[in-house]
Amino acid sequence: MKIETMKELLGEELKDLYDAEKQLVRALPRFAKAVFDGELRDAFGRHLQQTKSQVQRLEQVFEQLGEKAKSKPCIGMKGAT
Repeated sequence: MKIETMKELLGEELKDLYDAEKQLVRALPRFAKAVFDGELRDAFGRHLQQTKSQVQRLEQVFEQLGEKAKSKPCIGMKGAT
């Protein structure tokens, strides 16, 4: 897809961010379960709540733009999770 406007660029970047945040929502509980340190486990839990808030904010942005919240695969996050 050739991006021709700033709105299209914004939409594509939002889709990438939306996918990255959703991947984190799935991965953080696995990370928390895998660690033995209680402080680190708690930190993963706090980060999970923040990430869920980010997903909601992105959904609000899509709505404000008059678009359905969609994601496109975020390769960078896929490698990290």
